[in-house]
Amino acid sequence: MVFLMGPVLLFCPADRPDRYAKALDRADAVILDLEDAVAPADRETARQALCGNPLDPERTIVRVNAAGTADHGPDLAALRRTAYRTVMLAKAEDTPDLAGLDGYQVLALCETARGVLNAGALAAQDQVTGLMWGAEDLVASLGGTSSRRADGSYRDIARHARSQVLLAAGARGKAAIDSVYLDIEDLDGLAAEAQDAAASGFSAKAAIHPGQAGPIRRAFRPTAEEAAYAADLLAAARREPGVFSFRGRMVDAPLIRHAEQTLRRAGR
Repeated sequence: MVFLMGPVLLFCPADRPDRYAKALDRADAVILDLEDAVAPADRETARQALCGNPLDPERTIVRVNAAGTADHGPDLAALRRTAYRTVMLAKAEDTPDLAGLDGYQVLALCETARGVLNAGALAAQDQVTGLMWGAEDLVASLGGTSSRRADGSYRDIARHARSQVLLAAGARGKAAIDSVYLDIEDLDGLAAEAQDAAASGFSAKAAIHPGQAGPIRRAFRPTAEEAAYAADLLAAARREPGVFSFRGRMVDAPLIRHAEQTLRRAGR
């Protein structure tokens, strides 16, 4: 899966081919966006740029407009003229929305009330290899005006949606992608949110600016101390099967799996 090559998925407007290479250089995978990043009047130009400026298909995702919109069919027609085989479906709401995407790996973007409630049904489809959630479109679909409080923390409805999408993906063994962080200058806030995403079980986090790639990548990579602790814990587990005490803490099977995940993210 493209989006399991690393934790940074960077959006790039599809009508800006001059940014394609830089985006791919900074990220683990680039999302060439035919939807919200492109003005409706410029979407045909974006499709032409998509077809005329190829990138590595193993590291490229194409976000297409939602099923049922006027742009969806033309987006798919352009997609078929490329070598790209990983698609992000905007505003995925139910399984019929996947029609026309046979043969593609689909990252279903659950960013409406219906999409979040149907996340489990979407994740159950074989062609869906991952789920992502989106806060701003979700709140807009509910008639709200902001996904975050004044202190930058998510409102409860956004936290619920984030958890529901993560659980739906995990229940089906699919990847879960955390939503974007819109405050480009707040790298500390981004880092904290990415650290929480990694600790909670998200596979990656989407980004909207190249400068966000570093903090996300560091957040998903365990520190040397964390990796060493996990390695020592696993070594102790091999000596002491069953429940045991390690450095003052009770350890059983779930904590052993936590340690294994830590070493996996550390590349060990």
